[in-house]
Amino acid sequence: MLPFNHIPFTHSQKQILQTIKKDLFMWNECSFEQLYPQGFEEKYSGKQLAKKVFEHYTTEHKKLQNKQNDYSDFKSVTYTPRKYSFTTKQKEGFGLGSCPVASESTRCCNLLTLDAVESCGFDCSYCSIQSFYNQDTIVFDKNFAKKLENLELDEHEIYHIGTGQSSDSLMWGNREGVLDALFTFAKKYPNVILEFKTKSSNIEYFLEHEVPKNIIVTWSLNTQTIIDNEEHLTASLEKRIQSARALADIGILVGFHFHPIVVYQNYLDEYKEIYDSLLNTFSPDEVVLISMGTLTFIKPVMKKLRERGMKSKILQMPFEQIAGKQSYPLEIKKEMFQHCYESFQPWHGKVYFYMCMEDHSLWEECFGYSYASNNQMEEMMKMSYMQKINTIKSSI
Repeated sequence: MLPFNHIPFTHSQKQILQTIKKDLFMWNECSFEQLYPQGFEEKYSGKQLAKKVFEHYTTEHKKLQNKQNDYSDFKSVTYTPRKYSFTTKQKEGFGLGSCPVASESTRCCNLLTLDAVESCGFDCSYCSIQSFYNQDTIVFDKNFAKKLENLELDEHEIYHIGTGQSSDSLMWGNREGVLDALFTFAKKYPNVILEFKTKSSNIEYFLEHEVPKNIIVTWSLNTQTIIDNEEHLTASLEKRIQSARALADIGILVGFHFHPIVVYQNYLDEYKEIYDSLLNTFSPDEVVLISMGTLTFIKPVMKKLRERGMKSKILQMPFEQIAGKQSYPLEIKKEMFQHCYESFQPWHGKVYFYMCMEDHSLWEECFGYSYASNNQMEEMMKMSYMQKINTIKSSI
């Protein structure tokens, strides 16, 4: 409820002001009441007062969105974990499909996805999974192993399949036999590049079992500032990198996703520290990919975030509509992606770099080259990955 019922706001104005009130709370900025303009009621009345007060709030809200975030005042904010439960269901159909955010309006790799588990136990404030699934229930498919066993693929075609789109690939370990089934599937189809994407350090199963060479394990990395404040319950940056190093030591190809890169005070310096750490920790022969992307929201996700009201600065950003979604302006994206790519200069031509679901124009500006289509990007990506997989195989 708005605190001043005597002001005759329109229905539309009330809705917008309610959103601003939620944002101020989430961002840990001043309260909605504290932002109320002093002296307006002496100058204006009725609809004119409503107009002036509304304009004041929308102007101040925009200023806060456009200012560069500072997480130092978030150290005292208490995070309250959500509660979730597990269930095993006999689901209809099979979870092999296209990436849920695939689009022709941005450059896309045409990743295929296996929904081994639905919903995630981590609690990243920006996560889009919450708009697709019930966030409070983790669902395992009772017949997943049997369905995977019955899946028939063309052995003459190369497939790139990811398991980390509907949940984290590793945080559940081998619960309900998920990893057993996926390892058996990878052994059956050496023409499949099976990617496990994670923010965890749960690699025990991989250390205890023979891992098919066509399995790659990739970590979503972020600065510790973002991990502490926006990626709740996930492994620390150090543990993620240590886990990747442990798997690379036993010959498993690894990769790293910088998605989302988030803008805040000194963000480029903190991301540069991660880039330098990877260059010093891994050989390019061990790394199959470096991807980058940033915050991109559809309206249902933004609505879910505001409904929950979790303390987060993730929506405190300058929004621009790009390809029907809300994201940073292109100039900001150009800055972050160029910085990332140029930081990895020693790995150019040795590791596959790409931007995930970004505007076509950014490729030429940031990488110096671009693809004519999503299909061309897909083929180049699969060719690069398979070359490294074959190199690993031949070295055994």
